[in-house]
Amino acid sequence: MQERDYKDLFVLIKALAGVNTFQNAEAVRVGNLINRRYSQAYNTSPSWSRYLISSEARDINAYTLSGATASTSTTVNQNYKLLGQSTGTNTKAGTNVYEGITTSSVIIYKNTSDAWVVATSGATTVESGTGTITVSTPGTAEFTEADTNKKDKLEDVETFTARDGASDVLTVLPKNLVPYDETGRDSISEFIRIHRKRAFLNLSRVEYDFFVDGTGANILNITSTVDNQAFVTYKKELTLFATDSFTTEAQFTSNDTDKVPLEFFNYLAHASYADFLRMDGQHGKALTEEQLADGFLFTELEKIDIRSNNNSINHKFSTYVNRQSR
Repeated sequence: MQERDYKDLFVLIKALAGVNTFQNAEAVRVGNLINRRYSQAYNTSPSWSRYLISSEARDINAYTLSGATASTSTTVNQNYKLLGQSTGTNTKAGTNVYEGITTSSVIIYKNTSDAWVVATSGATTVESGTGTITVSTPGTAEFTEADTNKKDKLEDVETFTARDGASDVLTVLPKNLVPYDETGRDSISEFIRIHRKRAFLNLSRVEYDFFVDGTGANILNITSTVDNQAFVTYKKELTLFATDSFTTEAQFTSNDTDKVPLEFFNYLAHASYADFLRMDGQHGKALTEEQLADGFLFTELEKIDIRSNNNSINHKFSTYVNRQSR
C-alpha cells in the first residue's frame, strides 16, 4: 500500500503555515496533534484496507483457571485452549486435552482412572493423519479430581485435590474466548465478525454472535465444544508515529522512518494545521482548514463505501444459519 515519509507530512504542514521552521516547542505540539488526528482518522471506519484482516484462524480459549499458589504452581493460573482428543497414552482415550496459553507445558487431561488432572511440566504431540493428541509426558499433577462420580466436563468437577497436601482451591471458569492477543498474530483492536470456519469463500459459514469485554470476544452459543479455533475478521491495532521522544524541529523534518498512509496524508496535514491555528487563536481560518480536511477524509471513506457495496466482509446478514446453534 502506498505511503509517504513523515517528514513530507511535516514539511507540508509548515508550508500551509507559511513558515520555514517551527520553534522546537511548536514542533512538539504539532507532532502531538498529528498523532491525535491519526487516531481520529483510523477510528472513522472499521474497514480501512491496511488494517482489516479477513477470516484469520484464532485459538478459542476454553477455560480460565485460578487459585493456585506457590504451594502447587502459579503457572496453573492462566487461560487454556483445547488441543484435541486423547489417543489414550497415559490418559483416558477419546477425552479432551487442554494446553496453557501462557505456559504451554501446563496441560489438562483425564488420567487412566477417569479423573481430571491439571499438570505442570507436561508434553503432548499431535498425531499426523488423525490429529489426535498423545500425552507423551503426563507431568506433575498439581490438581486432581477427587469426585467419586467422575465428571465429563472440567467445569462440573466439585472437588480438586492439590498435590502434597496443599490447601489451594482451584477455580475453573469455562469460556469460549478469542483474546485480543495471540502469539505470532497481530493484536486485535476491533472484532468485526467471527465465523466457525474460514469465511468469504464459495460456501456460506456459520457466523457466531459474541460480546466483547476487557479480555477479548466471548462467543455465544458455540456450535461444538470440540472446536478449538474460530475465524475472525478484525481491525488491527493502530501504531502511532514514534515521535514522542522528539524535542527539536529538526527531528520531525528529517523523520523518514515513520511512514504515513497515503489515504490519510492530506487529511492529517490540513486537520493538524487546523488544530495549530486554533492553538494560535485563529479560529476562523481553523474552520476553513477543518472543512478541507473533512473533504479529504470523506473522499477516502466514500471509496470504502463503494467497495463495501461489492462485498460482504463487513456486512452481517440475519439468516437462519447465523441464528442457529449447531
